[in-house]
Amino acid sequence: MAKNYVRVAVDAMGGDLAPAEPVKGAVEALRRRKSLHVTLVGKEELIRAELAKCGEVPGDRLVILDAREVIEMAEPPVNAIRKKKDSSIVKGLKLVKEGTCDAFVTAGSTGAALAGGQLLVGRIRGIERPPLAPLMPTAKGPVLLVDCGANMDARASQLVQFAQMGSIYMQNMTGTENPRVALVNVGAEEEKGNALVKEVFPLLKECEGINFIGNIEARDIPQGAADVVVCDAFVGNVILKLYEGLAGTLIHKIKDALLSTVRSKIGALLIKPALKGMLKDFDVTTYGGAPMLGLRGLVVKTHGNSEAVEIRNAIEQCILFKKKDINGQFVEKMGLEQPK
Repeated sequence: MAKNYVRVAVDAMGGDLAPAEPVKGAVEALRRRKSLHVTLVGKEELIRAELAKCGEVPGDRLVILDAREVIEMAEPPVNAIRKKKDSSIVKGLKLVKEGTCDAFVTAGSTGAALAGGQLLVGRIRGIERPPLAPLMPTAKGPVLLVDCGANMDARASQLVQFAQMGSIYMQNMTGTENPRVALVNVGAEEEKGNALVKEVFPLLKECEGINFIGNIEARDIPQGAADVVVCDAFVGNVILKLYEGLAGTLIHKIKDALLSTVRSKIGALLIKPALKGMLKDFDVTTYGGAPMLGLRGLVVKTHGNSEAVEIRNAIEQCILFKKKDINGQFVEKMGLEQPK
C-alpha cells in the first residue's frame, strides 16, 4: 500500500440502511479521491453482493475485513464492545488502534462508537474527555457544536478543552480564521447560568489561543452568531435533536404549502432553483459526520439513517483531518504530551 494513502475503515454493517449505503458511499469516495484507501468491515458475502451492484470498483484501493457480528442500537455499549469482539465496530476501531487505518466511519450504535473510541483507540495524552463535535448549518455558514453526545456530566476544565479543540478543528477544517467561540447559556450576561457555566466562563475568558466572545443563547445559533458553540453533551444533544427536528418539520410544511393549490404550484416552479440552493445550504449531510475529538485516531459517527452521500462526505472529512494533521495541532497548540 502506498504510504501517501489516507486509510479509512468503514462500518459496512452500521446504520438503518446497511450494508447498501455504506458500501455505495465508500465506492463513491474512492472514485472521487485517488489518495484514499478503504477497508470495508462487515459480513464479507453481503459486502461483495453490494459491491457487485456498484459497477467498476477501484479494487487496488479497497479491501474487505470480515466481521461476523453486529452491535445493535439498543445494546448496552460497554458490554457490547467487550463481548462482541467479532463485530464490525470493534474490528474497525482496532484497525485505528493498531495504526492500520487512520480513521473509522460508522452509522451504527453511537454508544458503542463512543465507548469503543475511548476503550480501544484511546485518548491523546492530556485530553480529559473526547467530545462529539458535528458541524451544523447556520445562516452564515457552518457552526461546530461541541459536545453533542459524549460527556453528559462534563467538568469545567473539560469544556475549556472542548473550546480549544473546537477552535483548532474549525479553523483547519473549514478555513474559518480566528473562529468565534461561545458558551451556551440562558442569557448573554456573565453572571447567568448554572454552576457549570458560571465556572467555565472566566476560564474561557483567560484561555489563550481562542477567540472567546462570551455566552450565546440557543436562539442565536441558527443565525451564525458564533463559529464554535461549547456545552456539555446533555445540552448539546438537546440542541442538535431540536435543530434537526425543526428543520425537517419546516421543510415538510414548506413543501405542503407549495403544492397545496394550482397557483402555489406555479409559484413553486418559479422559486424552485432558489429554494433548492437554500435547502442545500441547510443540508446536514453536506458536512459528513461528527468526529470524536481528542482520540489518538479519528472516529466519525454519522446519522443512523445515513445514505451514501453522507458516508462519502464523512470519508472525505477523514482525508482532510489527516492531511491537516489535526491531532498533531491539538498536541502542539494545547501543550499536550506527544501520544505514544
